Amino acid sequence: MSVTIVMSVCMMLGLFLLLLGGVGYIQDKKFFSSAPREVLNVVPETKAMRFAGQHILGWIIISLAVVLMIAAVIIEGYYGVINESSFLQQFLRFMLMFLGLKAFDIGFFDWFLLCNAGLNFFPHFYPETKPVLNRQLFGYNWKTHLLHVICIIPFSALLAWICLLF
Repeated sequence: MSVTIVMSVCMMLGLFLLLLGGVGYIQDKKFFSSAPREVLNVVPETKAMRFAGQHILGWIIISLAVVLMIAAVIIEGYYGVINESSFLQQFLRFMLMFLGLKAFDIGFFDWFLLCNAGLNFFPHFYPETKPVLNRQLFGYNWKTHLLHVICIIPFSALLAWICLLF
């Protein structure tokens, strides 16, 4: 269980690094594709680079984030294989990881960073977003979150089944 919790935290860190790399360093509007319409309307298409190599640093951060998240899934699967976990045990571990990641996405990204301008994250990189960030934005993408939660079930089952093959 402790491995699952640690791997869940690694997944959360990876998700945050994805956001930081895309929003903070690459600064392309395509990284705001899931943002509320109010935010999309005030975000410029591109921003001037603050320092040389900013975009390269952003892509490096994103690459590391993807590797971290994939590694977390592989380590979790490997842990289940070496401990001869049953399908149900492995399925529940993957479910816990991905549902924890989704809860982090909703609670930290949507509620704290976006709707409450926590840590002044978005306004730090995009000052024009400060006036539109408010609590009324929370829940703007509930259908997408629900779809993700539904997709987590078969995806976790698929990963658990793959682990049983080893």
